[in-house]
Amino acid sequence: MARANGKIEAVYEHLRGGIESLRLQPGAKLSEIRLAEELGASRTPVREAIRRLAAEGLVDFAPGEVARVAAISLGGVRALFEFRMMLEPEAVAGVAAEGGARERVLEPFRELLARLDEFDESFRALEAAEQQRSYQGFYALSERFDQAVITACRNPYLARTVRDLRSQTVRLRHLSHSGPRRMLTSLEEHRAMLKAILQGDAQAASAACRHHLAQTLQALIESLTGGDLSRGTEVQLGIAN
Repeated sequence: MARANGKIEAVYEHLRGGIESLRLQPGAKLSEIRLAEELGASRTPVREAIRRLAAEGLVDFAPGEVARVAAISLGGVRALFEFRMMLEPEAVAGVAAEGGARERVLEPFRELLARLDEFDESFRALEAAEQQRSYQGFYALSERFDQAVITACRNPYLARTVRDLRSQTVRLRHLSHSGPRRMLTSLEEHRAMLKAILQGDAQAASAACRHHLAQTLQALIESLTGGDLSRGTEVQLGIAN
């Protein structure tokens, strides 16, 4: 049983990584037979991994049909960020308040601010082509920030809900950080959140988080619509057949 669960987990992590990185593009077919051959697994762990991803909203799947990577729609992105704006500013504010009372809560955020400053300095010194290749370094830092907030959040229900949204939000990074200007702006937004947390300023932390989410949503809308904000919620990122 442990071996079977391990195989399911390995297939799940492989597929989730491909979906989050957009290596598996929205709308792409997920053939159980082909994936089983590619991954050296039977169809059972592939099927279970697909079902798990479907439960997380990353895969569209119905019995008797071919599973596909879930599309990214403008309406879905807006709904996701509306929900995030209800939750994440509260989580960040709670961490700032908690840090003001318990100094050790702030240690990972203090380290993150130092790493962010180092990345900023090195990134600005790179040529344009090298900057493009270094985006992953910023993604890793922003992921560490998100995980630090989840870990430090004292409300277990809030922390769990924010954590469960991570799979949906990670694959949007490649769309929201479409160029070095937006990436550097996002870096400044994370710096503002970190400074507010370290200062124990819950109100400023909440406002900085809300601003970051609003700016990220705007960047995603522009990416999905090609800058044409008059286009409606039917706009969707996917591939044919």
